Amino acid sequence: MDNKMDSTKRTFLKNATVTAIALNTGLAMAQAKPFKVGLLLPMTGPFASTGRQIDNGIKLYMQQFGDTVAGRKVQIILKDDTGVPDVTKRLAQDLVVTDKVDVLAGFGLTPLALATAPIATQSKTPMVVMAAATSIVTEASPYIIRTSMTLPQVTLGVAEWAPKNGIKRVVSLVTDYGPGIDAEKTFRERFTLNGGQIMAELRVPLRNPDYAPFLQRVRDLKPDALFVFVPAGAGSALLKQFAERGLDKAGIKLIGEGSVADDEILNDMGDVALGLVTSHPYSVAHNSPANKKFVEAYMKASNGIRPNFFGVSAYDGMRVIYEAIRTTKGQGIGSALVDAMKGQIFESPRGPIYIDAQTRDIVQNVYIRRVERVNGQLYNVEFDTLKDVKDPGKTGK
Repeated sequence: MDNKMDSTKRTFLKNATVTAIALNTGLAMAQAKPFKVGLLLPMTGPFASTGRQIDNGIKLYMQQFGDTVAGRKVQIILKDDTGVPDVTKRLAQDLVVTDKVDVLAGFGLTPLALATAPIATQSKTPMVVMAAATSIVTEASPYIIRTSMTLPQVTLGVAEWAPKNGIKRVVSLVTDYGPGIDAEKTFRERFTLNGGQIMAELRVPLRNPDYAPFLQRVRDLKPDALFVFVPAGAGSALLKQFAERGLDKAGIKLIGEGSVADDEILNDMGDVALGLVTSHPYSVAHNSPANKKFVEAYMKASNGIRPNFFGVSAYDGMRVIYEAIRTTKGQGIGSALVDAMKGQIFESPRGPIYIDAQTRDIVQNVYIRRVERVNGQLYNVEFDTLKDVKDPGKTGK
């Protein structure tokens, strides 16, 4: 009888052990399941520099902080959307349905983010916007978090600086899409509020722009200054034609939102860029220990390419994703991840930032900068700061 009971006990213990091992193995396998980030970027086409900067910023963050968080190996699935919204939408759908990504990220232009927003909402997939800068982007889905900027947020700086520094009559020239229209509206409202006059508002096409006829009209109007917004990477062509049309020699100052003086290409713009005053959340010349460390590491990892704002935004975006994984102990999905992204406060290479818990948009310093030659190279040198700037359209939300 005792032998039979011992045998039964041994069998029970053996089965219990096997079951425990199976459960632990299953749990370990679940914990080991990779955390997938679907990265949608324009890696080819006219906005490829934005895609490259974001890709480099993400790679640098993962190089510095590893590829495993809370037991989950972070896997980046990069897709080239070529800067075309229909392509972005199709690729986002495939990433969600086929690859079953945990987060969507990137979005080099506003139309690309807006095309993807309904997919994020329907699938309850968090979407970290690292570039698109139209104010309404975060309102397009409750699953969107932004680590870049909004154009109204950034344009405020130069719109307030200009009338205080002898600039009373201005023509504005912007690229004709969401961010440009945001910049135009914000500049007009704030500049005229401070006593300035807008002589004309000009809009140029997003793709294959020819600035020459617009700049000729500016010269004919003879304003004190020309306010500009163009996407990062387009500043060289604008400044070249600005000089060719003789606007600089005619005494017309050039001011703008900081994308016109993109850090990556600024050093190649030449003397025509000297004195250009812009407002922006980041300069490669930003004087902080965190930024000096970031710039050195970025340039080393990217064969000497300077980081620009998008490289920093992507670097910060990965920090937001990593902290959300860590906060949810590797188990968070959908709304839980979004909730863990809201309210994050940290020191970025650009300065102190936080994700507003109500709007899911970024709050950050905006710097007034002037292009100067330092040690033989051109830099956006910061000389004034607006602290903790929210998107002005969302301050009451």
